[in-house]
Amino acid sequence: MKHLIFLIGFVGALSCAQGKQPISGETDYQKEMNAKFKDASTSPLKDKDRKNFKGLNFFKFDSSYVVQATLKRTPNEQPFKMKTTTDRTPEYVKYGEVSFELKGELYQLNIYQNLELLDVEGYEDYLFLPFLDDTNGDETYGGGRYVEGRIPDGDTITIDFNTAYNPYCAYNEKYSCPIVPRENYLALKVEAGVKAFEKH
Repeated sequence: MKHLIFLIGFVGALSCAQGKQPISGETDYQKEMNAKFKDASTSPLKDKDRKNFKGLNFFKFDSSYVVQATLKRTPNEQPFKMKTTTDRTPEYVKYGEVSFELKGELYQLNIYQNLELLDVEGYEDYLFLPFLDDTNGDETYGGGRYVEGRIPDGDTITIDFNTAYNPYCAYNEKYSCPIVPRENYLALKVEAGVKAFEKH
């Protein structure tokens, strides 16, 4: 009888496992993002969108969008209230300027620190790089995208645009998202990272 119960349990577990879709994604980053969006406890998606969720739409990984940037620190910047999609205005400070070459052209963006995160364990060296580019409103979310970084020891920082992601308000208007400053516009198509999300 014990063997029968075990067998029934095993077959049940097997059928459950077969019913579960494997997490899609070309890279570890993409798989992590898709797992996060699939999980009700971490997903920004509305319930109806999460039920039909098969995976985010990404550009194909392209190593040319992994750039080594020069970081010029700007230590005398004054903190400011960054505009968001709601009335919330979190405090940020411009940490520095990153300069890099992409597709044969030189570009510069401002990189920021969220002052509220400085006291959060694990985020003491967190840097925030919001940007706009020529894919916005077409292949990607109209409000721009974000890339994250960490303060380097020296004056070189790796920026991987393949990890560019949408603000949470691209999926659900209940979120309050920083609006990308106009000076962080890149005059080219950044065909890397997450594409626009099609709501159901």
